[in-house]
Amino acid sequence: MSRFWSGIALAGYFGLFGLLLLWYAWLEPPDRLPTALVLILLVGPLLTPLRGLLHGRPYTYAWTSFLALFYFTVGIFNVAGPMVHPWLAWLEIGLSTQLFLGAVLYVRVRSQERRTAPVRPAAVPAAIEPRKR
Repeated sequence: MSRFWSGIALAGYFGLFGLLLLWYAWLEPPDRLPTALVLILLVGPLLTPLRGLLHGRPYTYAWTSFLALFYFTVGIFNVAGPMVHPWLAWLEIGLSTQLFLGAVLYVRVRSQERRTAPVRPAAVPAAIEPRKR
């Protein structure tokens, strides 16, 4: 079940990543700031959890949920302001919500799976075994 929630979170992550690139590089490039600066400030933070998300690390999923809240807030801010394409802001809100829910539920399900998993006895290496007399 954790793979399902990981897939949901990754779909929200890559959707949000692609949306922001498309939005600020092609559909509505910023007028007052350089496009590269806006992309670094808005898309750059999404690059930090990429490796941990792809490796399925629960700690990374946990703090990525906080990152998703930032993009949710940015989406709410953009909906309130004048825009040429307001559906982009609504899509950002939806994808950040998907990322948040997927990440939080992945951590929850993964911790339950680890708790209920059978414990395997540790193998003792031959070099550490006690000597027979």
